[in-house]
Amino acid sequence: MDEIYHVSNCSCGCNETEKSGDRRSFLKQASALGLGLAFGTKVASGVTQDPHTLSEIKKSSAVKSGKAQHFTLLHTSDIHAQLDIHDEFFLENGKPVYKKRGGMASLKTMIQTLKAENPLNTLVIDGGDCFQGGGVAALSEGKAIVPLMNNIGYDLMLPGNWEVVYGKEMMLRDLGAYNGAKICANMFHDTQDELKGDMIFPPYWTTRVAGIKIGFIGYNDPLTPKRQSPAYSSGIHFTDPSVNAAKYVKILRDYEQCAMVFMVTHMGLAQQVDLANKPYVEGVDYILGADTHERVRKPIEGKYAKVTEPGAFGSFVAKLDIVVENGIVKEHHYNLMDVDPEIYKPDPEMLSLVETAKAPYRKELETVIGTSKTTLVRYYVMENPMDNLITDALMWKLKPDIALSNGFRFCPPLVPDPKTGMATITNDYLWSMLPVNSEAKWAQVTGSQLKEWLEKELENVFAKDPTKRFGGWVVRFKGMEVNFTADKPKGQRVNWIKIKGKKLEAMEQGLRGPQLYSVIACDREGDPVDTLCRIEKVQNPKLLGINLHDIVREYLKKFSPVAPKIEGRIHCTDKPITLLSQLEGYDYDFV
Repeated sequence: MDEIYHVSNCSCGCNETEKSGDRRSFLKQASALGLGLAFGTKVASGVTQDPHTLSEIKKSSAVKSGKAQHFTLLHTSDIHAQLDIHDEFFLENGKPVYKKRGGMASLKTMIQTLKAENPLNTLVIDGGDCFQGGGVAALSEGKAIVPLMNNIGYDLMLPGNWEVVYGKEMMLRDLGAYNGAKICANMFHDTQDELKGDMIFPPYWTTRVAGIKIGFIGYNDPLTPKRQSPAYSSGIHFTDPSVNAAKYVKILRDYEQCAMVFMVTHMGLAQQVDLANKPYVEGVDYILGADTHERVRKPIEGKYAKVTEPGAFGSFVAKLDIVVENGIVKEHHYNLMDVDPEIYKPDPEMLSLVETAKAPYRKELETVIGTSKTTLVRYYVMENPMDNLITDALMWKLKPDIALSNGFRFCPPLVPDPKTGMATITNDYLWSMLPVNSEAKWAQVTGSQLKEWLEKELENVFAKDPTKRFGGWVVRFKGMEVNFTADKPKGQRVNWIKIKGKKLEAMEQGLRGPQLYSVIACDREGDPVDTLCRIEKVQNPKLLGINLHDIVREYLKKFSPVAPKIEGRIHCTDKPITLLSQLEGYDYDFV
């Protein structure tokens, strides 16, 4: 397979915000001349999605006759350093079901098996958030994960929003150690040196497969510095895809003459579907998305591109097969496949590498810190048992009026053993629950501040403009009840807030001045001193000298076995408490 790496310095003179009128005209002319399928698959006939991808490819008359080839894209994302086989959440008949999935060794076996079906024309792609989210990754600052990914043999990698967690310098070292190509068209050096303004990674990559040339453009979430502790992104400037997407599509289509163009993105499903409807992505065939851990089992049709997302934690692989005949794209077949260790037996070489990665940290990470009688799960958009456990611990230890936990969606579920009725919680699992061991921070806020903050947090999840949505999950809490309507306009979603059983307005009545409520949350490195969990201008803020991991360990030591569950801390009038995705209005369900 020939591989060509390209870094563009915009020498073609294209304006960053250039519209794609010339390119559209070119594509129309090419179609009229009988070249349409070679330069743009939007007009392709016979496009199918079938769960039995391989068998359908073999049934293709063009492939059977030997006239056609096909190429395969295998796509993972949001592995979050989950090294071992783990419990995974599914819905069957509307009810949660848990099955064993994932593990780096099973993932390798699966990818190697799928590559063997089409060895000369298969590319393996990862969409980011790989070397953060587990104990080995955190304690090695991502370094221990790199040999594992290299052993699988990825061809192309995209940095995700959590790749910045150890700082820019460590991100560059970890990503630089990957053997595969790295791309990202919207991350720039923001430093006072000769690198200022330069792209951190090449914006795109091209290669030849099955007799055609294809290209990939990369985009990380431009909201990364707001979603996470600002210090993580120090020295990095992010831009929106609208700034330069049309330019790079034009370069790949018109000048590189790619028969297909793919965007590899880490922006969340709602943002990615919105992107697929923007005119500046015309000429893109697929947006291979990531970030919100969604499981797209049938490509979502946007106006200009199709969108996929391959789940999380190494539990799934998205497989896209494209049939090509005489340089013309004929068929598409897509399938989201489980990494089932019963089918794909763990690879011995990878098992050895995983053990080597764990070795320096084994004693600490395997230490049992507690047990749970209920399943710890975090997939729900609004309230979940895992964050209820964390906020229970904060409330017990520090006794504020309100305890907060950021709206993460990481961490696979942990299911009680059917024989003992208990789930064993280790330090390693604690790192998956709380992948950044932050210091606890205390402050006071007024009722009006609290309501204004909640409105902003709900806007981050349910904004009508998908580009304004963060990762997709409501901040979690203990010490108050909240009732809201998701589909109301910005700033008008909160119907009522109760603290200590009384509505906020009732608690405020008769006071000469605003009542202050104490709040505990994690300190976000790089935030202003008077900001707490995105609540601005708090009063009397102070760091408490104790980190979240130690608080949870103390709580589990005293109260195990715990039994956290969804208990109605938040109420939504127009969506179920079991809501699993913020994307609505499309043919998509999280299952």
